[in-house]
Amino acid sequence: GGADDFQITANTFTALSGSSIVTPTLTVSGTATIPAGVIGLAAIDIDGGTDIGAAIVDADLFIVLQVFSPANEEIVFQGAIDPNTPIGQGWLRASHRELDLQLSEPWRPYHKHNEKQLLEPGKPVELDIEVWPTSIVIPAGFKIGLSIRGRDYENPNAKSERLSNFKNDLKGCGPFLHNDPRDRPMEVFGGITTLHIGPEKPSFILLPVIPE
Repeated sequence: GGADDFQITANTFTALSGSSIVTPTLTVSGTATIPAGVIGLAAIDIDGGTDIGAAIVDADLFIVLQVFSPANEEIVFQGAIDPNTPIGQGWLRASHRELDLQLSEPWRPYHKHNEKQLLEPGKPVELDIEVWPTSIVIPAGFKIGLSIRGRDYENPNAKSERLSNFKNDLKGCGPFLHNDPRDRPMEVFGGITTLHIGPEKPSFILLPVIPE
């Protein structure tokens, strides 16, 4: 259990920069076991700003579930390749948000990926984003956090490490980065993303916890 609810402190980020929306951390009051999948619902819209304007019609969202020590130091883990892996990550391109309602579950969205549904600046849409299954026991006093961004996660404390056949340092995502400008051109993905919060457009994360 926790003493606080997730509340968003800022609700916009520049999509292709390193900025992000960060929730204040939820402090674990007793040992918490997170057993499996995590799902987030984000209501977003985009704005091209004055430099790019109406060409902005898509957005990529990167969701990062994080654990912090009582001293607010992020705890990362050895993943399959990367030694700076957070406890959970999820990704979704907004134009691929359409759900297969027959295959989706309340705890696991299933996206069709069969057509693009482009965004209209200033018009909010809902995205169901799966965070890949995880399992961890979090001690009392540690904290759970969530960040939403428009580019790959990087652990700021990561050392310069890489395997000989990789072109990038291992900072939390291994070699699997989403930084090819042919796939994410600035004129399409370089807008300002707004996360909508409130009773009419609630953004939330469904986090399963096994009671003590």
